[in-house]
Amino acid sequence: MLAAMIRTTISIPKILLEQAEEAARQLNISRNRLIGLAIESFISSHQNLVILDELNRVYSDEPDPDEKARLSKMRNHHRRIVGGEW
Repeated sequence: MLAAMIRTTISIPKILLEQAEEAARQLNISRNRLIGLAIESFISSHQNLVILDELNRVYSDEPDPDEKARLSKMRNHHRRIVGGEW
């Protein structure tokens, strides 16, 4: 199923338009298709950055005191288990 197309007008610097036309020629696609791909790529990159920022926020929390104690016990237990093996 094809997406509905909407005509729009944008203003961009002349040099950017010339570069877009050259890239479209090299890729053998229309200028409209090139601009659509560029917008898709930008949106995808932006969404990935939003997700990365959210993940960084979630995982940037310091462990609370209970977690710190549990991690310390786990490390001590692990040291005892692998004691002389390394």
